[in-house]
Amino acid sequence: MCCPHCDSSSTRVVDTRSARGGRAVRRRRECLVCGQRFTTYEHVERRPLQVAKRDGSAEAFKRNKMRAGIATACAKRPVSPAEIEALVDRVEDALTGSARVEIPSSSIGEAVMEELKPLDRVAYIRYASVYRNFEHIDEFQEAVDELIIRERREARERVQRELPLAAERGSGGD
Repeated sequence: MCCPHCDSSSTRVVDTRSARGGRAVRRRRECLVCGQRFTTYEHVERRPLQVAKRDGSAEAFKRNKMRAGIATACAKRPVSPAEIEALVDRVEDALTGSARVEIPSSSIGEAVMEELKPLDRVAYIRYASVYRNFEHIDEFQEAVDELIIRERREARERVQRELPLAAERGSGGD
C-alpha cells in the first residue's frame, strides 16, 4: 500500500477493524518514511453490475453516484451521513444479491425511494421528484397524498397493536 502523502510503499498496519457491517475491513496505516497515518478499506470484489438506463444504454453501477443522489435529497434534513451510508449499503446489497447482472435504473430508483420513505419524508419527495421527473404540481400532490395515506395506515396498525383486548381490560374485578 502506497502512502498518499509521500508515495512510499513502506507502510505498516497500526489497527484493523471490521467496517460496513462486516462487509469490509478498515485498516489504519502508518508510513515508515514520512510518519503520516492514513486509512484504507478492504472489501470483497463483487461481480460488476450494469445499470440498464431508460434510453436503452447501459453503464457500470456507481455506488458513489447513488450516494450523491441520496445525499442531495437529504441535504439540510435530519439525516446523518451514517444513515445515508447504511441506506446505500442496503440498496447495494439488494442489487448484488439479485441474480441479475444488468439492473434497470428504475429498480434502483424504486429501491432507494422505499428506503427513503421511512427515513425522511421530505428527502423521499425530493428524490421522487427527480427520479420520477415530476413536471406538474399534481404529480407532487399525488406523491404527498401517497405518503399521508401510508402514514395514517401505519398509525392505525400501531394503535391496533397497542390497544388491549376488551377481555383484558374488563378482567380487573369491576
